Amino acid sequence: MDRTMKTARRRIVSPAPAGAPSGLDAIFRPRSVAVIGASRQKATIGREVIHNLLDFEFNGKVFPVNPKAPVIHSMKCYSSVLDIPDEVDLAVIVVPRQTVLRVVEECRRKGGRGLIVITAGFREAGREGKALEGRLRELVRRAGMRMVGPNCMGVINTAPGVRLNASFAAARPERGSAAFLSQSGALGEAILANAKELGLGISMFVSMGNKTDVSGNDLLEYWEDDPDVRVILMYLESFGNPRRFTEIARRITRKKPIVTVKAGRTPAGARAAVSHTGSIVGLDVATESLLEQCGVIRVSTMEEMFTLAPAFSLQPVPAGPRVAIVTNAGGPGILATDAAVNLG
Repeated sequence: MDRTMKTARRRIVSPAPAGAPSGLDAIFRPRSVAVIGASRQKATIGREVIHNLLDFEFNGKVFPVNPKAPVIHSMKCYSSVLDIPDEVDLAVIVVPRQTVLRVVEECRRKGGRGLIVITAGFREAGREGKALEGRLRELVRRAGMRMVGPNCMGVINTAPGVRLNASFAAARPERGSAAFLSQSGALGEAILANAKELGLGISMFVSMGNKTDVSGNDLLEYWEDDPDVRVILMYLESFGNPRRFTEIARRITRKKPIVTVKAGRTPAGARAAVSHTGSIVGLDVATESLLEQCGVIRVSTMEEMFTLAPAFSLQPVPAGPRVAIVTNAGGPGILATDAAVNLG
């Protein structure tokens, strides 16, 4: 058995420092961030993550970690997260796959509670990667930590008191009321790149990757009563727990709209989803029925999502079935009436 896993099974959860954020707050509202695998080299993910944290003016402390660099971005660089003298709430991990478990164990020993594992090469890469991801999941859960990823782009929280951009996204989003979760980093990047042009402000952005720990359902619950989130946008390739999703989505859609692009409509698309994030995609007819029962608005393309999102971010969900249609011609009024009735 791997030494790291033996250690994880033997040890109890390290106590979090007093006042430290817990649960998903450790990821989305950290007081400090360590970038493990930070780099000075251009066009590397380690450099882009550090750059984005500083450029977005993160309202906390940033610690680069790289044993081969004494200074990065004019900041002291540490050989290990264990060498950092301050508390570390969130660790962004950008190291080779074979060292991820060791780094996570060091984060546990440091007392951190949040992880973002950007590193790829896990379940989506075959049998060996799937086994490694299973060990990563067990280590994280035994340590009482929460993790986004692996195989993800990172997260963004535009709240003024946080200003966290722990991602390697090139786009810089404007603050707004739309929360977006995506299983595709590239589509997430497209949303962020086009958001400002479309008049869409972002509250939070999450590239989920393989969803090894933090799932779409976890994020929905986190955003359910968040006053900064008025509309939730999702790009999904699979449902981790459809029953739980149904319960959560039904509650949320009574208060705020959920708009989703659910990929894998065709058999070929479903196979592509498996190779992308290792997702198991169900029958599309069942997906359609599930989303309809929950009140989730399903769209076919990202363009449709771009069209609906700005309106929903400004317009609250109607309190009841009382709809007034004002028109200067009969035909459009009839069509609008039919559309309103057909859509519930």
